[in-house]
This record gives sequence, structure tokens and C-alpha cells, in this order.
Amino acid sequence: MNPPASPCPLLPFPERAGNRLRLALRRLDAALCEQREAVAGLRAELTSLTGALANLETSLHGYQGALGHAAAALDHAALEAHRLERRAEAMQGLCRA
Repeated sequence: MNPPASPCPLLPFPERAGNRLRLALRRLDAALCEQREAVAGLRAELTSLTGALANLETSLHGYQGALGHAAAALDHAALEAHRLERRAEAMQGLCRA
């Protein structure tokens, strides 16, 4: 009777301690290399994010300035409207007299 076929092939494990150590060190080196690449990618993305946030900050400052100018113009228009209302009321008072 044959044993059931394994869905995953088993990798041979080195029999000698020196071979196991070399294999472990190679795998560790490969993992460290992958980690260095991942960290470099993360740093690149963080640099990109920093640039995007700087652009956003510049845009928001411009928007804040535009809103400040609009608010000042609106305040000026409100003062003018009140001044014209007072003048119209004064003229209506002259017409009634």
C-alpha cells in the first residue's frame, strides 16, 4: 500500500549541523535583504507622502488667504449696506416731513 500523496512537497533538511547552519544563515541573509528592500520602499513612500502633505499645506494656506479676503470684502459690503440703509431711512424721513 502506498502512502497518500502530500499536497506540498517536503524539502530535504540538511543532515549535518554545518549544513543546517549554512542554510539558516543563507535564509537569514535573504530575509534581511527583503527587509532592507521593504524599508527602502517605505522610506520612498514616506518621502512622497511628505511632499504631498507640503503641497496640501501650501494649498490650504492659499485657501485660508482667499477666505480671509472674501470675509473682509463681505464685512465691507455689510458695512456699506448698513450705511446705505441709514441714508435711505434719513431720506425717507426728509420726504415725510
